[in-house]
Amino acid sequence: MITRPGQTGWQTILADLALILFMICASALSVAEGPAPPAIRAQAAPLRAPAPPPAVQPVAPSLQAEPVGVWRDGPGAPPLAQWLAEQAADPRLRLSIVVRYAAGPGGREAALDQAASLAGSAGQRAASARLVVEPGAQPGASVTLGYDEER
Repeated sequence: MITRPGQTGWQTILADLALILFMICASALSVAEGPAPPAIRAQAAPLRAPAPPPAVQPVAPSLQAEPVGVWRDGPGAPPLAQWLAEQAADPRLRLSIVVRYAAGPGGREAALDQAASLAGSAGQRAASARLVVEPGAQPGASVTLGYDEER
């Protein structure tokens, strides 16, 4: 088929008319009142009752802001109590203690003991601290202070 500039093919005109017809039908159906005709009702899928909500509410992750201060357990690091004493005493700062452990026998129990020890050395700030013990590629402990939202 050879097209000339300024002329459109019959396919374009037919597509435009089909689009216009579709828009007119959609507009008419959106303002229609009353029950649907029997032919449309027969094709409609039966309505089902919604599923009941789960018995246990899912746990949402806690909101964490960018940390204001970070302490990591390692050689040359000051004791946690000393580091916390040097930080701001703002009551809005929330302490987060994260201990990661390598998979293996006794790793989780040792990490739990380390998290409890760190929480004990944090003093009063540990009252509203977030404690996280999780498996990880790099075992170790870190403590952060941030303006996190409490739930």
